[in-house]
Amino acid sequence: MSARLDVKKTYKLYIGGKFPRSESGRYLPAKSAAGAHLDNFAHASRKDFRDAVVAARSAFSGWNKASAYNRGQILYRAAEMLQNRAGELVSEIARSTNASATKAKREVTLAIDRLVHFAGWTDKYSQVFSSVNPVASSHFNFTTPEPTGVVVVLAPDEPSLLALVSLLAPVILSGNTAIVIASEKFPLHAATFAEILATSDLPGGVVNILTGKRAELIPHIATHMDVNAIVDGAGDSTIGTQLQAGGATNLKRYADHAATDWFSEKVEDPYWILDTVEFKTAWHPIGI
Repeated sequence: MSARLDVKKTYKLYIGGKFPRSESGRYLPAKSAAGAHLDNFAHASRKDFRDAVVAARSAFSGWNKASAYNRGQILYRAAEMLQNRAGELVSEIARSTNASATKAKREVTLAIDRLVHFAGWTDKYSQVFSSVNPVASSHFNFTTPEPTGVVVVLAPDEPSLLALVSLLAPVILSGNTAIVIASEKFPLHAATFAEILATSDLPGGVVNILTGKRAELIPHIATHMDVNAIVDGAGDSTIGTQLQAGGATNLKRYADHAATDWFSEKVEDPYWILDTVEFKTAWHPIGI
């Protein structure tokens, strides 16, 4: 009896709610911490990143106009779908990182809880961070937070799933859209998470997930004129410097969340939401 050839899964990109192959046709082998060949994943190119920005910008208007309550429902639905595939992700994390099943389960459980936690903030953060300002003239003066637009999120290598969810949720709950640059070392968890989002109620383009080599994409992220903010969890000082220098071209906001204890409750800080919102102040005459 001949030996059976193991069929490796080839994970694609997630752009605009679809799963395209990389424009370049390139793929990379996903390896475990011990060096074993697990599966294959798409190697995103500059064109793929540009397509993701276009998809995110196209989705921004509809997502921003959705009610805060509706966005919360959709994030909660994503948590439900993540929970439905929890067992698969536990196995994925364990075989990729060589973590124990207990540690992998803890990471997945916390990722679910983080989504639920931030889902609850969608219709509350505006109340907490808005203000009625005292002014000397006969006006009402209000300040309210609004989403900044298209945000790039750089996920760290470990814990690749929990950190990705913890960085992404505060970005999109306010109405921003996002392009996630997945962990280069352990990309399969992000690729599986993309499949989960595709089966939730999240509109296509709100979250786009790219895998591949960070170094190839960083120059394009830094200088792209339609990216409004960057949330950096990569923990690489060279990358951080390059992103901040390029961001000066269109005054991108930059938030650094490297070296964070992702298993800590500090990651649930609602002030992270403010990293990617702008404050708008309006004047209204009294009595009119």
